[in-house]
Amino acid sequence: MMPPSPPGGVRVPFGIPPAQTDAASPADPNGHTVPVASSAGAHPSADHPAKENREVTPEELRAAIDEVLARLDRDLVGLVPVKSRVRDIASLLVVDRLRRAQGLSADPPSLHMSFTGNPGTGKTTVALRMAEILHRLGYSRKGHLVVATRDDLVGQYIGHTAPKTKDVLKRAMGGVLFIDEAYYLYRPENERDYGAEAIEILLQVMEDNRDDLVVILAGYADRMERFFASNPGIKSRIAHHIDFPDYTPDELMQIADLMLEKMMYRFSPAAREAFARYLQRRMRQPHFANARSVRNALDRMRLRQATRLTAQPGTPSREELMMIEAADVLASRVFTTSPTDVEAT
Repeated sequence: MMPPSPPGGVRVPFGIPPAQTDAASPADPNGHTVPVASSAGAHPSADHPAKENREVTPEELRAAIDEVLARLDRDLVGLVPVKSRVRDIASLLVVDRLRRAQGLSADPPSLHMSFTGNPGTGKTTVALRMAEILHRLGYSRKGHLVVATRDDLVGQYIGHTAPKTKDVLKRAMGGVLFIDEAYYLYRPENERDYGAEAIEILLQVMEDNRDDLVVILAGYADRMERFFASNPGIKSRIAHHIDFPDYTPDELMQIADLMLEKMMYRFSPAAREAFARYLQRRMRQPHFANARSVRNALDRMRLRQATRLTAQPGTPSREELMMIEAADVLASRVFTTSPTDVEAT
């Protein structure tokens, strides 16, 4: 994957691909899961690889990475330890490139990763940005991200798993393979399960093609730990373990503001206070999914706003069309259900 570097000098031959705009990103901000079709979905982190190979100074190299990291800051609220770790990895790769340009020998760094955390904490968005960083630094040929789950890799009958797994791996070559809820590949309680076959193929490719494929395994922290304990071969191939913390109430409010701004809505002062109370209650209920739950709550509030506006006489003003009122928030069942209830709307 890494193009050869000259034995001397500090100018690194490297073609920087055009930057991807935020609008082109297939992942919603703040960690919403990229929709996965019945087969794994591929998403480019840069639309087109560079068509020319020109010399790039170390300053330009750093600037290219700083641009990606700045976009990560814009995409995601909070997550300071995650962003710090991503910057550390990017710095390692920049230095590795510079060492090679100076003729200093070094084994290519191992780049397989584990992302652990609850749903809606930004794992897919960070994977997209990591794919872009790897591409800009010449560690991946294509810079695309392929998102897969167990259903994309494991078959239902003998002879079905290997072709499915190899097809996903083939499409991921030259980029990043993101396997969400990776622990579902291993089901020891079912002797007839074919997940072990998918793991065996994955392990072989992670070792033999580590210069042409980066694998990111993601899921809940406790389940991933059990998964690694039961599969030492996989754990030994993971070089970087990054934990994604839950968002605080203040960060979730910032996320809500950003989402509403993107959709050209906003909270009234009373609605903002009501939504702060909503978050306090909803975070204590089961199946809370951080930014994903915020997105779902806002969608339902928009529905209530639409019902309220269409019930009023006359045509709503521009201001009314943009404003989420307290009534749109307080109509949620979260204010009438107990914290033990599973669903809230």
